[in-house]
Amino acid sequence: MLRLPSVALKYLSGEEVKVGDHVLYHFEAGQVEFVSEGGRFCEQFGVGVMILAPSFGRVFDQPDEDLEFISRGELPL
Repeated sequence: MLRLPSVALKYLSGEEVKVGDHVLYHFEAGQVEFVSEGGRFCEQFGVGVMILAPSFGRVFDQPDEDLEFISRGELPL
């Protein structure tokens, strides 16, 4: 099995991506549901974040210019 090194994902602004973060994704409000930095999901889909937003549901992407950090938060139960 291939082991990928764990990498801390960061927004372009420099903050580390964390579960529960409030973000803008393509100018739509959303929240980081999980971060894939290693393990099976990462091996299959790559490094990135799952973003959950009311307007579009879930999307998995890498932090880039389309993902803007707004504030730290917690995921709802």
